[in-house]
Amino acid sequence: MVSSDQRRRQLAREKFERQQQRREEARRRTRRLTVIIASSVAVVAVIGAGAYLSLDGDDSKTSADAAASESPSATPSASESSVPEPAMKIDKKAKYSLSLKTSQGDIAIEMDAAKTPHTANSFKALADKGYFDDTKCHRLTTEGIYVLQCGDPKGDGTGGPGYTIPDENLTALGKADAKGSVTYPAGTVAMANTGQPGTGGSQFFLVYKDTELSPSYTPFGTMDDAGLKAVKKVAEAGVAGGAGDGAPKKTVTVEKATVDKA
Repeated sequence: MVSSDQRRRQLAREKFERQQQRREEARRRTRRLTVIIASSVAVVAVIGAGAYLSLDGDDSKTSADAAASESPSATPSASESSVPEPAMKIDKKAKYSLSLKTSQGDIAIEMDAAKTPHTANSFKALADKGYFDDTKCHRLTTEGIYVLQCGDPKGDGTGGPGYTIPDENLTALGKADAKGSVTYPAGTVAMANTGQPGTGGSQFFLVYKDTELSPSYTPFGTMDDAGLKAVKKVAEAGVAGGAGDGAPKKTVTVEKATVDKA
């Protein structure tokens, strides 16, 4: 005959054992999840190392690179550089303008074709075939650096035209300071890249407030006053979800892009 005290002790032990089993199962799940997360972080870190621009795209840990997490970056797909750069067709002695008709206002960009012929020629070739039409500006940064990034047909920072173009005009903004950075003035339009030389594609960023970055991003144009004002309004609305870096709260869609002689 089992006494009531013995029965209570038995039930208590069984309960304790069940709790221990559940706790051990929970620990195992946590360990498995930790391994999965660690593996995922490692993969992301590898991908991030090759990500476009990271605006600052460098891992040198200078002040400009410290902003990399906040800078316009483009991560090309595996097919990047699978097709040749467009044949040079622009007149290098002429002036060209890039016109972006967007859902938040028109942006006119005067391109320095003489100093950035490959970049201007690429934009001309892409715009002529409607590459930028109906694409979204996928990234707004409001902390550390101040840019709106566009030019990705995928809208997630991984898209590109399938080829890369060389860096150009990198000394236009002056000599880098002791921290390895230069000032990209408000109104500047520059190419995003992976942080490695010669990795520009189609993604570019619009600077709406003076921004310190490493001189690694081809500055190829300047926005007009109306365009800068439009971008500033997008920035004032902030990033979706309230973060300092991400999709703009005000959706910016490039409805039509054209490149013409000025």
